[in-house]
Amino acid sequence: MKTTPFATKHIELGAKMVPFAGYNMPIEYVGINQEHNHVREKVGVFDVSHMGEIWVKGPKALPFLQYTTSNDVSTLLPGKIQYSCFPNGKGGIVDDFLVYCIDQQTYMLVVNAANIQKDYDHLAAIAPKFDITPGKELYNASDEISILAVQGPLAIKAVQKICDQDVTNMEYYTFKKLTVGGVKDAIFSITGYTGSGGCEIYVANQDANKLWEALFKAGAEFDIKPIGLGARDTLRLEMGFCLYGNDIDDTTSPIEAGLGWITKFNETKGDFVDKELLQKQKLEGTKRKLCAFELQDRGIPRKGYTICDQNGTEIGVVTSGTMGPTVKKPIGMAYVTPEFAKTGSQIFIKVRDKLLKALVVKPPFYKK
Repeated sequence: MKTTPFATKHIELGAKMVPFAGYNMPIEYVGINQEHNHVREKVGVFDVSHMGEIWVKGPKALPFLQYTTSNDVSTLLPGKIQYSCFPNGKGGIVDDFLVYCIDQQTYMLVVNAANIQKDYDHLAAIAPKFDITPGKELYNASDEISILAVQGPLAIKAVQKICDQDVTNMEYYTFKKLTVGGVKDAIFSITGYTGSGGCEIYVANQDANKLWEALFKAGAEFDIKPIGLGARDTLRLEMGFCLYGNDIDDTTSPIEAGLGWITKFNETKGDFVDKELLQKQKLEGTKRKLCAFELQDRGIPRKGYTICDQNGTEIGVVTSGTMGPTVKKPIGMAYVTPEFAKTGSQIFIKVRDKLLKALVVKPPFYKK
């Protein structure tokens, strides 16, 4: 099993470590709810070094990414970030990820940990058609880079103390290269997966512990705390963000998943994997749609629970569910037949042969 450069820190701090995407990762330190609320109220640090980084470089980088991704990469300027996905050629999703535009011939893709090899293999199979050589213009740097996600309303105040540039007014989905905690050429971005503000800091593995020490020293006055992946999941669910492997996967299309906004069919985008199929889905509709819901009866929805109509007829399945620590409601996401996906629809979650009432709502569940 792999470890991140911060594994010793997590263990010293008493984290509960679990296998996750092939890595030994901290799921919690003092408790998921407590850690979740700390991020909502103050500042918390997530080790997300298990995430993957794949570089695409050269004069064919842009046309290659235009073809392999769903979004329009040509709209990106240097310093900008884009959310996108890889259609898999069968109407499903290989992965969802972020595209960092370093310049018009250099892009960094930040992909999900469990999908690193799958993503790389998918891209490597298409690369030769664009004169891109795997291992050269297409390069997997995942084992060389560490990432700390610093999240919460006090996150930027804490990190500004150790940055050599102003980061207080950076726009959402932008990044800079700067010195952070004495580490030169760090990539500092504003994307976030929690809905509470903050940043991500990318450094070489050899600089990881230097960054950790500087960050926790600077953040002490703001009550900075390490946070496990358990709270990362409850925070993202309160925002209604999709999690690969739960809400999207190789069997779900971006149109079904409500990701039509990252699936572009304009002239500058041109042709891309599954364009015709996804365009047809957008025009004609799909047999199911992803929706968000709040449980109205007592209970907690869990992944895999069946969803029924009032007559007990099966209409879908829960993909993510929990008791939201901030919203203090049982919440979830699910695929249902289109007529039940509309906001305000009444659905029923089957829990131990009981049908519990739920209401389809518009995400996010958490609103500042």
